[in-house]
Amino acid sequence: MNTGRPLLSVCRRGVLGLLAGGSLAALAPAVRAQAARGAGRAGLNIGIIGAGNIGGTLAGLWVKAGHRVMLSSRHPEQLKGLAERLGPLASVGTPAEAAAFGDAVLVAIPYGSYPQLGRSLGGALAGKVVLDAGNPTSSRGPELADEARASGIGPTSRKYLGNPRLVRAFSNLGSGVLAREANRPPPRLAMPILGDDREALELASRLVSDAGFDPVIIGTLERAPDTSMGGSLSGVQTTAAELRRRLGLN
Repeated sequence: MNTGRPLLSVCRRGVLGLLAGGSLAALAPAVRAQAARGAGRAGLNIGIIGAGNIGGTLAGLWVKAGHRVMLSSRHPEQLKGLAERLGPLASVGTPAEAAAFGDAVLVAIPYGSYPQLGRSLGGALAGKVVLDAGNPTSSRGPELADEARASGIGPTSRKYLGNPRLVRAFSNLGSGVLAREANRPPPRLAMPILGDDREALELASRLVSDAGFDPVIIGTLERAPDTSMGGSLSGVQTTAAELRRRLGLN
């Protein structure tokens, strides 16, 4: 996927370096189609499951960048006011409708609700590029937090979300920081992302960039704890160059 942005070219080289020689899932036609749509910089369809602080903030940033968003929750009627404020590129629906709508889907609900969400969606997220912003915490789903610590956040999220093409993103910073620092004058704020699927990472990199941040691919899902609450990158606000230097990615 050639988006025309130098940053994404850098990210692509980072993905190839990180994942070269590794076992990648076969690229599904749906993901290749997503890449083709991105090549022309046309706006994407983004399903947002959980339109709270994180989801609502990113919805506004993506609409500003020209993407179409569908905000969803168990009570979509409560989101109509937000969608109206965001303008004609925003709509509302159920989580199932958002999953079907999205070229990519952001999941930004309490982590303890992942099993319920997965059951309600069936296999709707299978093969979808999913940006996972949730953080397991002992106060909101202790059993799931224990499972995530034992099995890894990536495998746990994939298990309960129905085997999507998972990318961890927007999990290390709060909504206030995202709203305040998005699209700041260069150098922009770095956003660390992780994943095991090359083209999912490319699409996620585009969406991170379009939200107003510099994506930095820091590794595979094995490093997910670093960007979760309490992890080594939790709350870290720095530039892409400094983050790469800090992590030895230069």
